[in-house]
Amino acid sequence: MSVISRKAGAIFIPVSDIAKARDWYCSLLGLEPTFEIIAGHLCCIPMDNNGLNLVLDSKIFNEESTYRNPAFHFNADDIQEAYQFMKQRGIELVTAIENGHWFNFKDPDGNLLMICKC
Repeated sequence: MSVISRKAGAIFIPVSDIAKARDWYCSLLGLEPTFEIIAGHLCCIPMDNNGLNLVLDSKIFNEESTYRNPAFHFNADDIQEAYQFMKQRGIELVTAIENGHWFNFKDPDGNLLMICKC
């Protein structure tokens, strides 16, 4: 047994404008954008009841820091419904639904992200 947990605690995403990013991600996830902005550059958005957080950080942002490959994916029960949801919101879709299970999209800062059928 290790003193290091096998549980991820946070996923960091570099963003250019912390308040706009908080609002965008909260809107995407159906949350009220009431999460505190810490030290002027961080915002932690809880993703589950097990302590996993999405940490938006404007201090680490630069053009080279954005994700060029998805570092993680959001789960969706219905991939077709998720795709249509993103399309209706005008979010930049990078791929169609691939193999009936996933698609990629970009956030406003150009980070490449994924939604996958769970």
